[in-house]
Amino acid sequence: MNKKPKESDWKVFRKLVPEIRERYLQERLDEFSSLLSDGELSATEKFWEIEERSSDISKILRRCLNGHSRSKMGLSIRLMLRHGLMKKDDLSAFSSELSES
Repeated sequence: MNKKPKESDWKVFRKLVPEIRERYLQERLDEFSSLLSDGELSATEKFWEIEERSSDISKILRRCLNGHSRSKMGLSIRLMLRHGLMKKDDLSAFSSELSES
């Protein structure tokens, strides 16, 4: 993933990013929903837990989704994989050259 990516991979990446973001955020919202319905925690505990998680999620989104460039696509993909935005299955949308590296 250190070489300049193919144009086809760049197009796939640009199309995939909004889908990945929405999926990731839906997963986080589902976690929040579970947390809110947890009868073991007080309202205060729920609030502060959600606030902390929201802050962490915001940092991850900024790190992974801001400032995409074709030359940094490989780095962006690695970051997205590390933070759970992108799944290994998502790599199948790319060329075998990129997905195998």
